[in-house]
Amino acid sequence: MFEQAFKNIDDILHKEAGCTTELDYTEQSSWLLFLKYLDGLEQDKALEAELEGKKYSYILDQAYRWSSWAAPKDKDGKLDHHRALTGDDLREFVDQKLFPYLHGFKQRATGPNTIEYKIGEIFGEIKNKIQSGYSLRDVIDQIDALRFRSQAEKHELSHLYEAKIKNMGNAGRNGGEYYTPRPLIRAMVQVVQPRLGERIYDGACGSAGFLCEAFDYLRQQPGLTADQLKILQESTLYGKEKKPLAYVIAIMNMILHGIEAPNIIHTNTLAENLAEIQDKDRMDVILANPPFGGKERKEVQQNFPVRTGETAFLFLQHFIKMLKAGGRGAVVIKNTFLSNTDNASVSLRKLLLESCNLHTVLDCPGGTFQGAGVKTVVLFFEKGTATRKVWFYQLDPGRNLGKTNPLNDADLAEFVELQKTQAHSAKSWSVEVASIDTATYDLSVKNPSAGAEVTHRSPQDIMDEIAALDAESAEVLGNIKALLK
Repeated sequence: MFEQAFKNIDDILHKEAGCTTELDYTEQSSWLLFLKYLDGLEQDKALEAELEGKKYSYILDQAYRWSSWAAPKDKDGKLDHHRALTGDDLREFVDQKLFPYLHGFKQRATGPNTIEYKIGEIFGEIKNKIQSGYSLRDVIDQIDALRFRSQAEKHELSHLYEAKIKNMGNAGRNGGEYYTPRPLIRAMVQVVQPRLGERIYDGACGSAGFLCEAFDYLRQQPGLTADQLKILQESTLYGKEKKPLAYVIAIMNMILHGIEAPNIIHTNTLAENLAEIQDKDRMDVILANPPFGGKERKEVQQNFPVRTGETAFLFLQHFIKMLKAGGRGAVVIKNTFLSNTDNASVSLRKLLLESCNLHTVLDCPGGTFQGAGVKTVVLFFEKGTATRKVWFYQLDPGRNLGKTNPLNDADLAEFVELQKTQAHSAKSWSVEVASIDTATYDLSVKNPSAGAEVTHRSPQDIMDEIAALDAESAEVLGNIKALLK
């Protein structure tokens, strides 16, 4: 039922002039799913309160609840066509009344971790792109037929929603921004082994895949008490996301996984000054795939000890600072980070090796990230003690990875098992830090069994660097011209 409904929704939106890409389909279905979910949540809470002899205070006023404007029912529980808006009336209500009302919650909320704040943030960032009120009515009818009150229903719906996110990831070069392969995330979680009571953080959370997988991992622990489940729900998972669409999708994705009020903040993480991070802000576990290839402004770079325009390098510094002493991190980064000779790369490798125990490097093959040709590695580290030895594992599924042949859990099973003892094999080896050249801190992936260096720069990497150097040159010339005026 869910799968057919999602297909029907995409078919409707495909004909809409305002919706042109998979990103638009996911965004538009997301805000409607959110309001349907919120209505069900409020009805459940009202029923619980009634059974306890209490009165429930609804978040939304009557006129703005899903069951009032989107899907009013008659006495037989069927859609009341006399009260259900459609056509221009529906579009005007959504654009001119519903969205402004919901956006107003941001100002009225008591804090950023409340469901009220999330409502205000979501509906201040996205817009209704469904221009036809009749198409909007058709989509609403499809979503209203969905039931996701039970855990089984949420579980099925979350899988379908993940599939939509995956399709977004396949849609272009920046796919990794929305979708990190779930088998890779699960392997990272299994190595880091988050524990109940620890705080888990992703400062570039995208669609919140890391936080959802960490939640599933912890929820499967046997014998959880009501207090532990409350801690898992409310004070375990934390994220930040800069882009509006990714923020909305992250909230919806976590809700469908069973997290009622996700602790996701819509902000530019890198705009925060590292010097202002205090002990109370620090986290036990960091799991992340920060965006790479982006360029941050000079004033943002001033917040970091190693100044660079490379977004991923700034995020890595942020993550190191955000970890508690003894905290564990697993971070995806371009494999050229291990060998680039520019000052920022060398300085950052030195910082990582001296302030953390970089105990494991997972070298991922090309094609791991569908829609993005960049080769990556995963850095596993623990903060507080300097690195003495790095264990490398070269992931080789024995086939070319791609959209029709993606990475799977079985591909990573050997890595997860060998990592426990850091055993040597045809695919794994160790490097003593004492043997590393301190002029460069080069950590290139050189498998002694293969007898050849595996780290190669792709044509896209080279083109990206040329473009970056051109941009820096243009900026320098611009500054010189400004001074000469």
